[in-house]
Amino acid sequence: MKPKDETLKDGTTVHIRKVTSHDLDRLMAFYNDLPGEDRRYLKFDVTDREAVRRRLRQMRGGRLLRIAALSEDAIVGDGVLEFSPESWLCDHAEVRVLVARPFQHRGVGSALMRELYFMAIARGVHKLVGMVARPQHAAIAICHKLGFREQVLIPDYVRDTRGEHQDLVVLIADIHDLWHELEWLYKDQDMRRYQ
Repeated sequence: MKPKDETLKDGTTVHIRKVTSHDLDRLMAFYNDLPGEDRRYLKFDVTDREAVRRRLRQMRGGRLLRIAALSEDAIVGDGVLEFSPESWLCDHAEVRVLVARPFQHRGVGSALMRELYFMAIARGVHKLVGMVARPQHAAIAICHKLGFREQVLIPDYVRDTRGEHQDLVVLIADIHDLWHELEWLYKDQDMRRYQ
């Protein structure tokens, strides 16, 4: 992906680019500024600097692609595509997007999803998978808006940062269905350049 500027709904511009190992401090600032409720259901402790460093190292092997939205050199949104090492899931990728509270509902999440979609297409992905805890109603609503469908609900499957068990909701989007939703959201922009 080439770095690009994206104009949000309110006219603000953010810069979207790939994350590099040099972004560790920016990522830590982003994660530490998130309210505890926003970090509660994440897959790992993003306040643990060494854990974040390990995740950055995983990008080297290509199993993890990460992009960020920046405003004035600060990360305000984080997007991840994670590929399974299992051959029977080689055309699937898990997708995750996280946006700072002041930038939510302004188009950052949609812009990150769009870029992750293009990256998934380039890697031959046919299905995108979202895994969220059931209390994450906003995340589930966004997935539905983008064409993801709930496939599985596994009761008490994950533990949040408070140590409480939560139901896991698995949502899946066929890459072509997602294209139609993204095309509708960005109908005024030139989406055909990625086909």
